[in-house]
Amino acid sequence: MPSSFFSSMPAASPSWRVCVAPMLDWTDRHCRYLHRLLSRHARLYTEMIHTGALLHGDAARFLQYDATEHPLALQLGGSDPADLARCTRLAQEWGYDEVNLNCGCPSERVQRGSFGACLMREPQLVADCVKAMRDAANVEVTVKHRIGLDRDESYAQVRDFVGQVAEAGCRVFIVHARNAWLKGLSPKENRDIPPLRYEVVRQLKQDFPQFRFVINGGIKDSAQAEELLDGLDGVMIGRQAYHDPWWLAEWDARFFGDLPAAAPASREAVEEAMVDYMQAQHRQGVPTFAMARHMLGLRNGLPGARAWRQVWSDHRLKHFPPREIHRQAQVLSVPQTLAQA
Repeated sequence: MPSSFFSSMPAASPSWRVCVAPMLDWTDRHCRYLHRLLSRHARLYTEMIHTGALLHGDAARFLQYDATEHPLALQLGGSDPADLARCTRLAQEWGYDEVNLNCGCPSERVQRGSFGACLMREPQLVADCVKAMRDAANVEVTVKHRIGLDRDESYAQVRDFVGQVAEAGCRVFIVHARNAWLKGLSPKENRDIPPLRYEVVRQLKQDFPQFRFVINGGIKDSAQAEELLDGLDGVMIGRQAYHDPWWLAEWDARFFGDLPAAAPASREAVEEAMVDYMQAQHRQGVPTFAMARHMLGLRNGLPGARAWRQVWSDHRLKHFPPREIHRQAQVLSVPQTLAQA
C-alpha cells in the first residue's frame, strides 16, 4: 500500500551506485518497505529465492511487493538454464527491474543443490544460464559472485569467470570481495574469515572497463563507501544497513545528489509511516513481529531505545495491532528519554 510519505520524494534512480544486499531471512518485502521509506534511490534486492520455489510453489507469495520498492531486483538461486529462464519471465511479468543470479552463497545446502558459489567452478554453465535468462525476457540480468573459491587466491580464476559470463551478455557484476570456502566454514564464518581483497574488484574493473562492477563485503560507513566508489560503479551494503537502518536516510543526499530536504524528516516520521504500513498488513493477516523485527535498529544510539525495542519484540504482544504496540513503545521509551536528556 503506497504511503503518502512517498508523495514528495523524487523518482527512483536506475543505477547500482548504492544497493542493499540480498540477505536470506532478512530482505523480505516488509524489510524492503522500511528501507524504501529511508532511501528513495538505493537499489533493493529480494532474498535469494530458489527456482523450484517459484515454479512449483506459491509464486505470488515470493514475488509480491509494494510498488514503492523500485528499483527492485529479484535474486534467484538455481543452475538449470530452462528453469532460470522461466523464472526470469515471471520476474518480468511481475515488473522487477533486474534478475540477479546467485553465484556466491557458500552454504552446504546450496552446494547440494548445485548452485550458489560452487557455480564459479562452471563458468560455461553460468554463461548458459545467463544467455537463457536474457533470451527469455527483456529485463537486466546480473550475477553476484565471489572473488574465488576455497584458498585459491589466484586472480585468473575470477578474471576468466567474468570474461566467460560476459560473453553471454551479462553487463553488471556484483562482487563479494572475499573467497568462498566451500568446506569447513559456516555461511556466517564465510562472511568474516576469508580476507577481504578489494583490490581484486578494482583489477576486474580495470580489465573489463566496459562493464559495471558493484563491490560488496565489509562496508561499515559512508566514508568507506565513498572511497570504494572511486573507480567502481557501485557499492552493495548488507548487515550494516540492516542493523542500522537509519544510516540509509543519508544515502540519497550523499550518494545520489538529492537535497537533504528529500530525506526523511525524522526517525519518528519513518516509524509512523512504517506503523501505518504494518497496520494495513496486519488487517490482511500478517503477524506484527514478522514486520516489526526489521526496524528494531531504527533507534540505535538514542535514549530509550532499549525499552522501545523490548516492547516491539515482546512475544506477549504478538497478537496486538501494530498501532497499539507503537503506543506502548512510546509510553515506555519517552520517560527514559526525558530522564536522560
